[in-house]
Amino acid sequence: MYINEKQLKEFILDANLVSKSVYEKAEEEAKKRSQPVGDILVSNGDITEDDLRKMHAYVLGIPFIKLEGKRIDPEVLSLIPEPIARNHNIIAYKKTEDSLEVAMLNTDNLTAIDFVKKKVRLKILPRLTDTNSIKVALKQYQKSLKDEFGEIIQRETASLKETLGEGEEMTGEDLKKLAEDLPVVRIVDSLLRHAINQNASDIHIEPMDEQVLIRYRIDGILHDAMTLPKGAASSITARIKVLSSLKLDEKRLPQDGRFKMETGNERVSFRVSILPTYFGEKTVMRLLREDISGFTLEGLGFHGGGLERIHEATRHKTGMILTTGPTGSGKTTTLYTILSILNTTDVNISTVEDPIEYQMPRINQTQVKPDIGFTFATGLRALVRQDPDVIMVGEIRDNETASLASNASLTGHLVLSTLHTNSAAGAVPRLLDMDAEPFLLVSTINVIIGQRLVRELCDSKEEYKLTSTELEKIAKVVDLDSVLKALKEENIVDKKAEWKDVPFFKEKPSAECADGFSGRLGIHEILYVSDAVKGLIMKGATSEEIEAQAKSEGMMTMIEDGIFKCVQGITTIEEVLRVVSE
Repeated sequence: MYINEKQLKEFILDANLVSKSVYEKAEEEAKKRSQPVGDILVSNGDITEDDLRKMHAYVLGIPFIKLEGKRIDPEVLSLIPEPIARNHNIIAYKKTEDSLEVAMLNTDNLTAIDFVKKKVRLKILPRLTDTNSIKVALKQYQKSLKDEFGEIIQRETASLKETLGEGEEMTGEDLKKLAEDLPVVRIVDSLLRHAINQNASDIHIEPMDEQVLIRYRIDGILHDAMTLPKGAASSITARIKVLSSLKLDEKRLPQDGRFKMETGNERVSFRVSILPTYFGEKTVMRLLREDISGFTLEGLGFHGGGLERIHEATRHKTGMILTTGPTGSGKTTTLYTILSILNTTDVNISTVEDPIEYQMPRINQTQVKPDIGFTFATGLRALVRQDPDVIMVGEIRDNETASLASNASLTGHLVLSTLHTNSAAGAVPRLLDMDAEPFLLVSTINVIIGQRLVRELCDSKEEYKLTSTELEKIAKVVDLDSVLKALKEENIVDKKAEWKDVPFFKEKPSAECADGFSGRLGIHEILYVSDAVKGLIMKGATSEEIEAQAKSEGMMTMIEDGIFKCVQGITTIEEVLRVVSE
């Protein structure tokens, strides 16, 4: 359908999605590229695709609907088969005697509309929606893993017992045939797709004495998915080894590999680790979504003064931006989001990573291979000869990498990297332990980001107020005055509000949201290396002293940012305390 650009401009400017100058700049770029202005605004990160869809809905006069928290009648949902719904992003959600309302991301998809019209023989009423609504609705197609695959697994295990006698050891050739057998292919494919649909970050396949346990890590928490008969273990492991190009007959040593698969419009990379245990080989697969388009710093949970500090650091041509936190705290996602801001036509960006977690256009990404001597240090040494403007080093692990990264940031490069420390201030002693020179650190580091991931509350949350006793307990670990000041500055609470008036929230499980949580968001602390902080680093100050100075200059600590997000209704106090104490 034709979009009136003049009307679109009026809506976008009236809604204050972007400033007039930003829109006019996008208009000029759109003329040069012969593309719609909306697409340019999305590609530049000025607005999201969902914002653009809402504007299109207004201009076209098509209703915009949200499906989060909406239970769709299974009979209506099944009018469009799941493969069609997934491939074309179209959901049937409401039916009358003569019409069917369908939610879509693109109402111009006439192929999908024609297919549905022929199948149901009803008048089709297209409605625009957002990507999260489609994701939530697609999950309603999913049966439980046990219901969906239990019969296949039992049948496959029974046939396996017939093929091989009890206690017989399988040869490499037996395993290869087994891994290519159709039932095994279907089982593993189903396990992987189910994990993707559940938005899992890891899959654990754990052999035990009498059975095999399948577990998914969802929103940072491990959940049992199902148990399988012991006999299914070897066939599943063999299939995963084939996909990952690993040795089928090697069962005594750990093995690492990776493979990719596509589901709908999503490409997912699986990082595989196989470890021999007492009861057999345990397999853990990390799921890495390759497409991070649409991520913004605001969308990751950054806000206020900390967000401004990061944007200021990205405008520097030299120096270092470091992210810190434990494994799985979202450090790499933060760095890639910063890279997407820096990724303009006039900049050369190179990375050296282990592994390459996301693939980004126009960025030169290199995978380290320590087994052949290609480490972060050797990769970084080579990168500085590639005329880069921006360099990302996956992780600073040793003195050599720390020294090379510091020197690269001194010689006309902006360097991004990660460190495994518990806090932003803890990065400085960690680098000093690696024999980094204090004068190099104060000359190069611009900002240090500390972060964790907390689970987000679903819409069906419960509001409550803290008692004075509860507030006293929290005040022992959190500077509540600092948090309240930030909440008032960002207009989250009334300027005259006191803590007794401020609402908090707790999870409220529902049919659509089993445990009351869905998705994760970052809590952060952004340490700006000011002149005062530089002075402390030169004196060899402790991380506590550096953090105290940063706080006096306005830094919000991770736990304070967590309480800030509790008041916003994003998460719970218990969740913040859980992840900060890890």
